[in-house]
Amino acid sequence: MKPPEADREPNLGNAGEKPPAVPVCPMETLRKRSDFLLAARARRQSVKGLLLQARRRDDEQLIRIGYTCSKKVGNAVARNRAKRRLREVARAVLPTQGRAGWDYVLIGRHLETSDRPFHLLMQDMETALSKIHAPRKPRK
Repeated sequence: MKPPEADREPNLGNAGEKPPAVPVCPMETLRKRSDFLLAARARRQSVKGLLLQARRRDDEQLIRIGYTCSKKVGNAVARNRAKRRLREVARAVLPTQGRAGWDYVLIGRHLETSDRPFHLLMQDMETALSKIHAPRKPRK
């Protein structure tokens, strides 16, 4: 009989082969209002499921992220559900596609953030990040 711990071990395919390493940058949550206000004045990208605001900092090598939903999203239950979904999207996408030294604020949208299928919400986040980090056109 197999011990129960054996079922929980990840299947690595070939014996001794490790999964590919993913670059992980430490993430921290924004908590101060002033950080949210600074991000609101910087770049923003709207996609169907969310609004992404981002600003570059030069002082740290952390990814800092904040989440917010206004009362337009719904009652407290709806706002909290939308923020939980935004947190999961950020956990899945930002370690690989986010950049160190940036602040990101994810804003939930009415009826879109909580009702949109999760894989489409992740695609929205990836699209917004790629547009935010694309080289800017020179000003005339």
